[in-house]
Amino acid sequence: MKLLTYSSKNNPLRLGVLVDEHTIVDPQQAYIELLKDRGQERADEIANALVPQNQTEFIAGGDLALQTANEAVNYALENSQQTAAIYKKENVQIGPPVLKPNKIICVGLNYKNHILEMKRDFPAHPVIFAKFATAIAGPNDVFPLNSNLTQKLDYEAELAFVIGKTGKDIKSEDALDYVYGYSVANDITARDMQKRTIQWLQGKTLDKSLPLGPVLVTKDEIANPHCLDISLTVNGELRQQSNTEQLLFNVNHLIEFLSGIFTLEPGDIVCTGTPGGVGEAQGKFLQDGDLVRVEISGIGAIETTIKEVTKHE
Repeated sequence: MKLLTYSSKNNPLRLGVLVDEHTIVDPQQAYIELLKDRGQERADEIANALVPQNQTEFIAGGDLALQTANEAVNYALENSQQTAAIYKKENVQIGPPVLKPNKIICVGLNYKNHILEMKRDFPAHPVIFAKFATAIAGPNDVFPLNSNLTQKLDYEAELAFVIGKTGKDIKSEDALDYVYGYSVANDITARDMQKRTIQWLQGKTLDKSLPLGPVLVTKDEIANPHCLDISLTVNGELRQQSNTEQLLFNVNHLIEFLSGIFTLEPGDIVCTGTPGGVGEAQGKFLQDGDLVRVEISGIGAIETTIKEVTKHE
């Protein structure tokens, strides 16, 4: 299943299911219609419990929520002439597939060619840092560049995965059982801010610096997360191209490592690191008007436009 968030007529973002390139089904709305068709008087309350419109709550619902949503989507498609739960993608605004996770965990220096281009030693343990939820942006949002803050804005194409259930001290061989799904991310980074102290956080968590999407693909559609092509272009120029098989610490290892430090929870986002080709290594930083596209096979692509917002006197 391909999950996203959408908004119609400027309403708050809510959970949707992408069924084809142009069609979105609202699973909660569809389930309400299904229940009412069956004569259920408390359709709204039941649908809100089983298919919540909040993404993190839906993820926490696990297999039952997915099965119910699938039933609802099929009902809507079978009754497409009567339902109010189907939307054309071009008529709605698409948001990030996860909005307010408890944790956003990022991994640095996790592709060999990126470690080499940054002239760093191969880490013995995963290098981790955090972003805040205010960094999350939609798959086609504009990034507000403030050149008073940074002159060295960079891009980082990344595979992100989302945790599906609570876990602590998870073994590597069991790790993928705790993954809910996968998404495309761009870890937009202010390199000058990142490097001005020994802690990276200030350069890593600017508002809207984590474009995410276009969907969250549930793990049943991606049997092996370690064979996915990943690429990034700026204004059509290829800057990054690799495959997730090149990860130094793969998804299994990261889940075992991270869950040994803290409890992983439903909706937590983990960004797995970026391959070689970042702007820092080439002296090519993002500028006003640049269009950054990140694509991962089996998931899709996100596009972010860089827009200068600094007010010059």
